[in-house]
Amino acid sequence: FGSSRSSPSPTSPRAPPTSLAAMTESLQFRGALTGHRNWVTSIATTYEQSNLVVSASRDKTLMVWELTPDGEQVGYARRSLTGHGQPVSSVVLSSDGQFALSGSWDRTLRLWDLNQGAKVRAFAGHEKDVYSVAFSGDNRQIVSSGRDKTIKLWNTLGECKYSITEETHTDWVSCVVFSPSAKMPLIVSAGWDKLVKVWNLSNCKLRTNLVGHGGVVYTATVS
Repeated sequence: FGSSRSSPSPTSPRAPPTSLAAMTESLQFRGALTGHRNWVTSIATTYEQSNLVVSASRDKTLMVWELTPDGEQVGYARRSLTGHGQPVSSVVLSSDGQFALSGSWDRTLRLWDLNQGAKVRAFAGHEKDVYSVAFSGDNRQIVSSGRDKTIKLWNTLGECKYSITEETHTDWVSCVVFSPSAKMPLIVSAGWDKLVKVWNLSNCKLRTNLVGHGGVVYTATVS
């Protein structure tokens, strides 16, 4: 009413926001890495080795891929890592790209030497499926979570140093990560009980609950 500004037609095309347009220009499909025989459940990369990709799958294997940015193919499979007896749900890499850590429905974690293509050791302790694994920033600690509703803290020798059972999730723990902050070392977990929980790494005690989701929380990340 009385405004000289005309409304756009419902059918007229609208230009995407500048940031979205820039993102569209920078992302280009290069190709696919084919090799798994079932769902791919997780992928991991590292800044130190930008052409390295490790994937996990319900086919019970991990695949180590080498990207070839200047080649005709986008990349190739360097090797397959076998040993888990059930689907592999999670994989992460050490910060130097030398080791991979996987978690599986077979209730174990496995540490892999990527140069040798061999298992270093298995971590046993969870009573049900392992859903999530993570390295600490210095690669000296490991955390895992799963369907037994617990969060476990390990050293790299495969020894469980602490199992969080107090004030923990009341349902499956779908994701667990370390905070990258050395000044305030934290563990953050997410679960099927709709909660995100923040834990003090120093004593493995609950710091706070982040409440707000109305359904299952599948993943979380910390910057």
